[in-house]
Parts: sequence; structure tokens; C-alpha cells
Amino acid sequence: MTRKRDQEIVTALDIGTSKVAAIVAAVGAESGELEILGFGSSPSQGMKRGSVVNIEATVRSIDQAVGEAELMSGVQINDVIVGISGDHVQSLTSHGIVAVRGDEVSDSDVERVIEAARAVVVPSDKRVLHVLPRDYVVDDQDGILDPIAMSGVRLEAHVHIITVGESAAQNIEKCVRRCNLRSERIVLEHLASGTAILTEDEMQLGCCVLDIGAGTTDIAVFEGGSIRFTHVIPIAGDQVTYDIAQSLRTPTQAAEQLKIRYACALAQMVDEDEEIEVVSVGDRPPRKLSRQALARVVEPRYEELFQLVHNVLHRGGYLESAAAGVVLTGGTSAMPGAVELAEEVLSVPVRLGYAQRAGGMKEVVSNPAHATGVGLLLYALKPRDEGAAAGARSGKGGLRSALKWFKGQF
Repeated sequence: MTRKRDQEIVTALDIGTSKVAAIVAAVGAESGELEILGFGSSPSQGMKRGSVVNIEATVRSIDQAVGEAELMSGVQINDVIVGISGDHVQSLTSHGIVAVRGDEVSDSDVERVIEAARAVVVPSDKRVLHVLPRDYVVDDQDGILDPIAMSGVRLEAHVHIITVGESAAQNIEKCVRRCNLRSERIVLEHLASGTAILTEDEMQLGCCVLDIGAGTTDIAVFEGGSIRFTHVIPIAGDQVTYDIAQSLRTPTQAAEQLKIRYACALAQMVDEDEEIEVVSVGDRPPRKLSRQALARVVEPRYEELFQLVHNVLHRGGYLESAAAGVVLTGGTSAMPGAVELAEEVLSVPVRLGYAQRAGGMKEVVSNPAHATGVGLLLYALKPRDEGAAAGARSGKGGLRSALKWFKGQF
């Protein structure tokens, strides 16, 4: 974090497949609430499915977005919290057991049991990004969220471990450094999105977040106030654009504009008589087509995506346990008809998710495309407790303060 006029300033950098967004916010000295001061965005030219494929192009995109955010906020950006996603993301659950030193569970006991649960074999090309406690067991009492000061002789922890590709993380860090910025930490994007858009009831009852971006669809399942499952599907908005370009024989850029302005994920919601103008390839003149023809191209891709999500959640039993349903977020989720089609395929309640824990700049807070960025800002306030991304160790009491932070947020 940086400081401006006695205000703590945090900056989120969302490096996506279609756009790079930088969001600057001030942290209230007493309330701890976020007030967004500035926002910058630029087309992302060097990313594919969440991974860097062109260093120079990504650096240029970051520079442009950060420059716009600095100009709007009047803040010089030095440190950023960065999001990461992509089909290289994997997750697993682990279990650790330690003997309690003393008559009651202390901070050091919690740190030791988390470290024991973290001791899993990870391939050399993977980096442990997050070690997220789900719950604890003290002797034979399970389902404990905060074991500190409880009496017992044995402490167990169930944790959710998230790994990312080492090279993917290093390339993102390299791009940030080449922009003369320092990455305070890297955070899984769908974890950040869930932090921003879910209510306390959804977190407790069980809810699935679908972050539908340009390159990937990120799945995160929350239950009992903590994360239970993560997964990445390499199908998202870019595939919809490709389908439109191929089916309507129009340039990719024109297909993207058609998707944004006129596409609908459910053909029955579109008036049969409504027409749109479609740009032709080469020097051919533009054509008139029905908007419903466009919807008939888009609907099968969205239906395929939601069916894949259904299969992933059903195999793990998470769809049945998601009592609060599904929340859609991300730029591609805002398409008309997406919520209705998702409800039809998944057979659970579905809503569109917006950031709920930040003020200022409604065009940012109320846009699902920026939910990840706002979530990264919120995550910047969270104590560095996991010690996973760089093998760091939290200070004494770090895990306890992290638990308190989560309780305060939800």
C-alpha cells in the first residue's frame, strides 16, 4: 500500500485476456471502507486464456491502464495487487494434525497445523498460491472456524490449496516489474470475485461463483464462510466472438462489437422482426440480418458452457449443496439472457453479481466486468496470512487476524 495525505491507498491490477484494468482506492482511516478514486483500462494484447503470450504487448497494456488510473486519481502508483487465472490453475484439499503445546490452542499451534497441511508434493512447475483454512478439529470437536483459546490436546486443519503454473506467475511478475511497479501479492481472480460479490448468507449457505471472462470461465464454490472448490474452464467470451465471426462471415473486431451491442444468450427473448447491420469481409457491402439469427449463434455456446459447469459441479456434489444458487460475474456474464439460460441449464437460482463492499465511481462498482478488480482491492486489506505465494511466514497472530478479517467482511 502507499499513503497519500494520511490515507492508505491500494491499487488492483486485473490483467485479463480482453482488457487490463487498474483501480485505485483509498481506505477509510476509521471505517476501513474502500472509496474508489481512479480507474484505467486498456485493451489486452499480450494475454491468452489468462496467461502472458507476449511480454512487450502486456507491458504496454499495463502502462496505459496504470497511467489512466494515476491521471484520474492523482496518485502515483508504486505497489499493486495482481490477479491471476488461467487453465494452469489447480486445487486440492489437504489435512494436517499437530499436538497442542500447552492447555489451549495458540496462534503458533494454528500456524504449525497449517504448515503441516501445506506439506504436500507439488510439481516443480507449480507454485502454491493460496493455503485457505476451511475448518478445524480440536480433539473430537469438528466444524470449528476459529480454534484459538480452545482447550484440547490435538489440533487438525482442513485446508484448500490452490496452485498456479510457476512460469505463468513469473511472467506476470516480470510484466509488472518492467512497468516499474511492485507486486505486493498475486491473488486468484475468482477468489477475489467471490470476496467482492457474495453476501454473508450466500457464503454460509453455499454458493457458486462463475466468473465468465474473455479467455476462461472461473468456478469458485463457497460454503460455511470459506472456499470449498475451484476450477477453470478454458471456454468464455472469445469463443463466442469466434463463433459469430465464423457463422456471420464478419471480421473478428466487428463480431466483438456485435456481441457487445446486440447479442442475446437466449434466442426466444429477441424480437423476430428486429434487424442488425453486419459488416462483411473485404470490400463487400454490409448486410442486414435478423438479431435473432445472431442469438441463435450465441445461445449454443452459452448452453455448452453452462452444461460444462453443470458437469463439473455435479461430479463433485457441489451443485446440490449450493443452497444459495449461482452468481454470475465477469464481462461476458452481463449479456442479456445469460442469467435465464443459466437457470434453465443448472436448475438452481442464478443472479448477476456486482461488487458490494466499495464506494465511489458507480461505473466501476456496478459493472460485473470489474468485480475481480474490486475484489483484489478488498483482498489487499486482508492480512498476509497464508504464506504460500512466496513461502512467506505470517507474524504471530496473523492467522487469527485473517479469520477476524473474513468475519468482518462477511
